[in-house]
Amino acid sequence: MSAGESSVTIIGASGALGFGLAVRLSSVGVAVTVGSREASRAQETVERASAVVPDGRLDGLENAAAAAANDVVILSVPFASHQATVAHIAASMREGQLLIDATVPLASSVGGRPTRMLGVWQGSAAQQAQELAPDGVAVVAALHSVAAATLTDLSHALDEDVLLAGDRREDKARAAALIGRIAGLRCVDVGRLEMARITESLTALLISVNVRHKAHAGIRLTGLPDSLW
Repeated sequence: MSAGESSVTIIGASGALGFGLAVRLSSVGVAVTVGSREASRAQETVERASAVVPDGRLDGLENAAAAAANDVVILSVPFASHQATVAHIAASMREGQLLIDATVPLASSVGGRPTRMLGVWQGSAAQQAQELAPDGVAVVAALHSVAAATLTDLSHALDEDVLLAGDRREDKARAAALIGRIAGLRCVDVGRLEMARITESLTALLISVNVRHKAHAGIRLTGLPDSLW
């Protein structure tokens, strides 16, 4: 696996998962651009993250400008705003960019239980993103089974797998090179983007597990070869 991208945009970094990713990635030297609906809110998130990682390279911009700032964009927003957010940033995205979608269509986004999933016409949030994204922008689904709390706590040693779904092996390898910079996260290719309907549902499963056991459980696959990429 290559050294990975040196910069990334995170749309939705004011949320728990996005913030945890911003903290972890900036702590290992990745320049992070935080995107939010308002530039002022993005700057507030930058200030919070900088308090955790004082030497991190962080900047905050409105979503569309943030999406244009880097070749890789991580999307971590509530499903209720997923379609509108992707449609908004699509106008500023370009061919060759990679969109890593961590969004999960949980029923809680419309007032239901967080252990239930919503039906998505396209099959999954990631497939909805692919339909809305401009031609030439690749979408990879990832990070659905990683707990936000463990990401944010830099003293917590991670040891789990990140399941990647996407239609091209090279796109998943690119996502893995970035995510794999976070110590303790092993990226596993689970197949085409249509597999996102399964990986996204693991969030609901793990919420149920974590509530019952008062934990922040992750997923680890066994029996895989030492070299995955």
